[in-house]
Amino acid sequence: MHEVWGIAALWLGLALIATLLSIWFRIATALSEIVVGTVAQLLIGALIGRSLGAGEPWIVFLSGAGAIVLTFLAGAELDPDVFKIKWKEATVIGIIAFFAPFLGCAALAYYLLGWSSQASWLAGVALSTTSVAVVYAVMLELGFNKTEFGKAVLAACFVNDLGTVVALGMIFAPFTIKTVIF
Repeated sequence: MHEVWGIAALWLGLALIATLLSIWFRIATALSEIVVGTVAQLLIGALIGRSLGAGEPWIVFLSGAGAIVLTFLAGAELDPDVFKIKWKEATVIGIIAFFAPFLGCAALAYYLLGWSSQASWLAGVALSTTSVAVVYAVMLELGFNKTEFGKAVLAACFVNDLGTVVALGMIFAPFTIKTVIF
């Protein structure tokens, strides 16, 4: 039981450090949290030989719940009127932002690294998707969520995520006559 409290205290301490660094360096909190978490995992893993407990069931639950809430908040922020006005820009940006890294990463993984075709496609999908929740958090922090530009960027992120869903479905779904009928 004491180990749970120790891990929780460590995570809260890292969150405090990330927040203070984001204020000090004047960068987005989401960016500082990613960097602090990565560095902490590297140092703790190298020095102590332990992890930050990311596989613990309660941490998995909290991270999943947080991701769902943040994604819901980002989806609620998407303004349909702005998307109707700026659908061309959002669609073009979203499609290019998906396909350029998707095709580039898949080609590099297949031809340069010698991965299998399915693994290469998965690498392309993984490295081309945009985290709407992270983009929303940064835009909210910087105040861009209120501007037309920020709303158009958020709409482009949703188009990008739609590309991810379609690509994953096309790569890993078994294509049968039922798929065609659907």
